[in-house]
Amino acid sequence: MPLPSRFANLRLPAVAAPMFLVSGPELVIATCKAGMIGTFPALNQRTSEGYAEWLSEIKSALGPEDAAYGVNLIVHNTNTRLMADIAITVEHKVPLVITSLGAVKDVVDAVHSYGGVVFHDIINARHAQKAMEAGVDGLILVSAGAGGHAGTQHPFALLNEIRSFFKGTVLLSGAMSTGQDVAAALMAGADLAYMGTRFIATNEARADAAYKQMLIDTTARDITYTDAISGINANFLTPSLIQNGLDPAAAKDPKHKIDMAHELNSEAKAWKTIWSAGQGVGSIHEVLPVAGLVARLKGEFAAAADGFMAKRANFSL
Repeated sequence: MPLPSRFANLRLPAVAAPMFLVSGPELVIATCKAGMIGTFPALNQRTSEGYAEWLSEIKSALGPEDAAYGVNLIVHNTNTRLMADIAITVEHKVPLVITSLGAVKDVVDAVHSYGGVVFHDIINARHAQKAMEAGVDGLILVSAGAGGHAGTQHPFALLNEIRSFFKGTVLLSGAMSTGQDVAAALMAGADLAYMGTRFIATNEARADAAYKQMLIDTTARDITYTDAISGINANFLTPSLIQNGLDPAAAKDPKHKIDMAHELNSEAKAWKTIWSAGQGVGSIHEVLPVAGLVARLKGEFAAAADGFMAKRANFSL
């Protein structure tokens, strides 16, 4: 379907996903200026006041020719900041809001009140149906192999199932690291690709240098899918689990139910020293500035599109 008008300045049909402790204003601004949608989790700023400051910084840095930006709001009853952050989001008229861990109509209505767009991330059809009932504009399909909290369904299977009943904007996530992957997502029927892990290995990402190096040094076989870190299944770099004294083979039972207050505790090491990544790490070979990475992605995307048309010419359809 046609993309919302707010995304008219996109020069690559992709979104840099909001990553806990990794995405900040620097990454968002560089991504938007390069022609992709840049996003960050509101909770990456430790206070609502700080969140408002980040929004002001991003808005002042972006011009009318740059791509839109977005924020991720955790819509969960343990997120004690939610109401304050929603009020700030409305005040700043954030173009795109990505909701996670809950699709609530009141939140969607608040964003729609100023013309904003709401995308909700899902891992299965049941979650998609609930998000539709809340009135979201788009769905982010977090399929098998995605970094962070991820589902287990194959991208094509999940995409085809959701497309059978949802007519809004669809974003596909899961092990996407190249421009060819972006092209494949669109060819499969998605409107946008959703990329996270590849943007950790950029100069602007707020990730430890050792984290970025581990992305370069690992492949898909070095990813562990477990709910032992935050109570929700997610993909993590196996070496980082081992460095923290965890046995990847035994990391199956949750240590605690999800609790955003716990996750934000400065003493909690989860996600800070245990590093998340998707199965696309095998395609990451260097740390780049965002501008350089997006330029490469654009070239790969164009080459993939041209290559498809050349192959299509070989067949009479």
